[in-house]
Amino acid sequence: MKSHKPQFRLLMVATAALVFATSTAWADIKIGFNVPLTGFAAADGKSALQGAQLAVNQVNASGGVAGQKIELVVYDDQASPKEAVPSATKMVEKDGVIAAVSGSYSGSTRAAASVFQRAKIPYVVAYAIHPDITLAGDYMFRVSAMGEVQGRGGAKLAQNLGKKNVVLITLKNDFGKALASGFKDAAPNLGLTIINEYEYGMPDRQFGPLVSKLKSDNPEVIYASGYFFTAGPLVSQIRAAGITAPIIGQEGYDSDKFIEIAGDASEGTLITTSLDRDSKAPATIAFLADYRKATNQGADMVAASSFTAMAVLINALKRTDGKGGVALRDAIASGTYDMPIGKLTFNDLHEVKKDIQVQIVKDKGFHHYSVISDPVLLAPPTKAK
Repeated sequence: MKSHKPQFRLLMVATAALVFATSTAWADIKIGFNVPLTGFAAADGKSALQGAQLAVNQVNASGGVAGQKIELVVYDDQASPKEAVPSATKMVEKDGVIAAVSGSYSGSTRAAASVFQRAKIPYVVAYAIHPDITLAGDYMFRVSAMGEVQGRGGAKLAQNLGKKNVVLITLKNDFGKALASGFKDAAPNLGLTIINEYEYGMPDRQFGPLVSKLKSDNPEVIYASGYFFTAGPLVSQIRAAGITAPIIGQEGYDSDKFIEIAGDASEGTLITTSLDRDSKAPATIAFLADYRKATNQGADMVAASSFTAMAVLINALKRTDGKGGVALRDAIASGTYDMPIGKLTFNDLHEVKKDIQVQIVKDKGFHHYSVISDPVLLAPPTKAK
């Protein structure tokens, strides 16, 4: 694994040494990978890198693609658009990557997308959910459900719980706004009433005034967007205030660190996500076992989605005998993929059609709760719509 930013060279080497034993052979096919390895999103970045590297190591161990090894060209984008654009530009102009994968957040992924689209380099997005990403052009692909779809899934879960009066707590960034948009779009048709919505910022960790208002609202269910590092304090303070209404989170909660931060308050939290830890699907079982063997850790959604994005790309590369460009774009678009996060196909906007998994925190771990399977409600947008 190779980094082309001098300031991150030691970081890359250390990460590789800690995570995987990699081959010393020079790779023949270069795949770019932007991921936050420092900064506020570093924990997610580590999981993303581990998942992507596992997919690369597996294909290289089995002979590579068309007799060539895969080299993962890694840049730390710090989940920042300002870092993502020069990183993507270097991948294209200096490194000569044939394709790229995003293991990062929506802001940095949106910024990088236009760079890869202009260069006609396929870009497969693991878990960034903003709708503008695939709108950047026909070389963009996303293996996770986009934000609005996940938001509609959250509304359906609230209805399935038999609840009507909802309070939304929305993180003020691309992630939170996209989720809230989908929830609000679906709510009226599902018999839900949004009695209030409160917003908070990424740096916020103290939620006293918000929680006081929430308690006064007395909602039947709470739909709260956030990442594990914001959701942990939020959920903990909601429960400390004596509020017992069910809390529905999303894949941003999907990390053992959420449970560590929220402690006992995390018990009973529901999340809509991509990974079912209790799945009986062979692809999921194999991934969970392989990931634990490679890292001595349990996998989260970020790792599973990053593995999936890389594996989808590798699968398509095999079908083009290692060729990129239009051939690779069309191969990705036409494939059907049996992956750890489910069976995937892409529509004409290169969004996936898939079910949404619901996990519940129980006994200090994530476990299967239900599956939301509604092809109409969960339909991603198409080019025509």
